[in-house]
Amino acid sequence: MSDELAHDFSPLFKIYKDGRIERLMGTDTVPPSVHPQTGVESKDVMISNETGLYARLYIPKSTTTSSTKLPLLVYFHGGGFCVETTSSPTYHNYLNSLVVEANVVAVSVDSRRVPEYPLPVAYNDSWDALKWVASHSDGSGSEEWLNNHADFQKLFFSGDSSGGNIVHNMAVKVGSEGLVGVKLIGIVLVHPFLWGKEPIRGESTMPAVQREYLDSMWRFVYPLTSGSDDPLLNPGKDPKLGGLGCEKVLVCVAENDTLKHRNWYYSEVLRKSGWKGAVEVLEAKGEGGHVFHLFNPTCDSAQAMLKKITSFIN
Repeated sequence: MSDELAHDFSPLFKIYKDGRIERLMGTDTVPPSVHPQTGVESKDVMISNETGLYARLYIPKSTTTSSTKLPLLVYFHGGGFCVETTSSPTYHNYLNSLVVEANVVAVSVDSRRVPEYPLPVAYNDSWDALKWVASHSDGSGSEEWLNNHADFQKLFFSGDSSGGNIVHNMAVKVGSEGLVGVKLIGIVLVHPFLWGKEPIRGESTMPAVQREYLDSMWRFVYPLTSGSDDPLLNPGKDPKLGGLGCEKVLVCVAENDTLKHRNWYYSEVLRKSGWKGAVEVLEAKGEGGHVFHLFNPTCDSAQAMLKKITSFIN
């Protein structure tokens, strides 16, 4: 066993020259459950036996006492496309709190990860998951929770970091290809992993090592990419941006996050793209940590974000 590194993407993962992968975070898992504090119930559902694609579904306690169908939220977790899963305690706890607060049915997608499955596999898995979700829109799908409790005319996507990147790209795909049986109302991008070759706004004062980390990270997770101006990473370079397939967008930004300027820029290029929807930005003042809300969910900024996302959906 060699300790010689081939790639070091700390604090996410390391790849050794002998091929070993060491994930440095996001490896713990918890089973689906009935959450004791909120009454939110969850279960895991296999979407494709062929690829191993699965999702964790969540329903709030209110579904047992009301026949009213609820908005449907499809969630894409973060982790640089390479760490974390839908069954990690971090995401399981967050989805429980989001589902009870917003009173939604949620589908948390577990797409395959880099480096075993380089991009675009995660995008393909995410689209397959969305088609599976949409297959329930006539009430005759394989999953009763979706058939019985989800309002497919009130569909939302949300995700953080690399998951926010997936959210944006899935909404572009909905706009260009359509998704039969559903209506995508809005998308929520929390600290989305978006980037570009040329520095914009305050990025020009970033240490070179930070820019190099993000550039090389993207090339690693997507070996066939054209680079940091790939439309999948830099929406400002995407001719399909004006056709984004939803009515409204919420971008959540942390004041001191490395990606802050790019996240604000996203809202600006979206407004100029010819897209007819409404975009708003919620900036958490004084918050420095990327996806701080996952690691400090009870702080004032995290609670404010949760309430904002809830009002956005409802």
